[in-house]
Amino acid sequence: MSGRAQDGGSRGADGPPRDPGVRRDPGAPRDPGVQPERTRLAWRRTTLAYTVAGALLLRQALASGPSAAGYGAVAAVLVTGLLLAALAHRRGRALGPAPPAPLRPRAAWAVAGCPVLLAMVGMVMLR
Repeated sequence: MSGRAQDGGSRGADGPPRDPGVRRDPGAPRDPGVQPERTRLAWRRTTLAYTVAGALLLRQALASGPSAAGYGAVAAVLVTGLLLAALAHRRGRALGPAPPAPLRPRAAWAVAGCPVLLAMVGMVMLR
């Protein structure tokens, strides 16, 4: 057997299957474990990837010669990169023993829009 019970549940380290329907006591203190650290690292990876993509776009803009489109593209990527870094920092600070509040819709749209804008600017720069 590959670690799964025949009834489809997963087995814990001690052997008996875990019941996914069992809820913990709502009054019990929350034990976040390493989840906040994993989330912080995920935000850092996201901002690092965005920074690298922005640096490559800057390199492309400089290689193609000075132009208004190149400067505009670099400015847009810089502003959205700072916005993404600020949101990541804010979310990282909100993590702790209590569950963080969900992202506001405006912040969620900003987080989703940053890579979309970066991709669109990259397509324009590479044409």
